[in-house]
Amino acid sequence: MSFNRLVFDLDGTLIDSAKDLAVSVNAVLQMLDLPVLPDEVVHSYVGDGAPTLIRRALGTAATDELAARGLELFLDYYSNHLLDHTRLYPGVQESLDAWTAEGRTLAVLTNKPVRASERILEGLGLGDRFVCVYGGNSFETKKPDPYGLQRIMQETELGPEQTLMIGDSSVDILTARNAGTTSAGVTYGLRPESLVETPPDLLVDSMTELLERISVGRKA
Repeated sequence: MSFNRLVFDLDGTLIDSAKDLAVSVNAVLQMLDLPVLPDEVVHSYVGDGAPTLIRRALGTAATDELAARGLELFLDYYSNHLLDHTRLYPGVQESLDAWTAEGRTLAVLTNKPVRASERILEGLGLGDRFVCVYGGNSFETKKPDPYGLQRIMQETELGPEQTLMIGDSSVDILTARNAGTTSAGVTYGLRPESLVETPPDLLVDSMTELLERISVGRKA
């Protein structure tokens, strides 16, 4: 199975940002005199964008005003701490190098704010690796709405049959389904349990395994 375009989620797929996200969310809760949350709970809230992350952290009783204030505090705090602990997952650098050498088109589609996404990729030495990086505020809709993935396909002039969407949660798998592309799920990310209810076309335990399964001359 060969794909000319690989579209990656960011948090939980390319980067291990779990600690920085949990610290930033809990910093906001402390600033608002609210109880902090276990890291694992914060991780389970990641994947649908910063506004939803803060809404979930504040709880269903939070007012719109409090949610807006919390989001403002989060974006400010996180912008100054987004690379404190964040690192590439094992095998990501080597796999991206191999796919680049094979001539594949690489892109990022995340629900994370686009500027934060770009800064992290730049900080980790991947700023020039992707033909485009789109975030949760790049369009009017977010994943699992297919618009972002469709936009990438349009810009790179490659069809759904040539596209593989790679992510760690059901959000990414549903995005692929909605856009008519093949999906790959990684089990090491922030929300692997969601892949049980929404299984991907391919399921791998590492980026290296994905490289082995879809590289030129290999079969998935």
